[in-house]
Amino acid sequence: MMTNIDLLISGLGGPENIVEIEPCITRLRIEVHSTEKIDSKQLRASGCHGLMQHGVGIQIVVGPHAELIAEQISQEIWSADDEKTEII
Repeated sequence: MMTNIDLLISGLGGPENIVEIEPCITRLRIEVHSTEKIDSKQLRASGCHGLMQHGVGIQIVVGPHAELIAEQISQEIWSADDEKTEII
């Protein structure tokens, strides 16, 4: 199942809630401003395989294309506002 980037961004609380994205093999490590805006049902509907949350960080298991997905999320977000998100 392919990951739906728009659903993933929305499930993370929208572009304005995402601070940083770091791909790590099969996962995305994402820092958000507010964990209250995270919608785990929407994240699962996006095609992710699992979620782990710790503080303002969330790890999303997306499979072997984590780096590509991180780049796609960054492109979507940066097209909206270049100042809010950083990919490591």
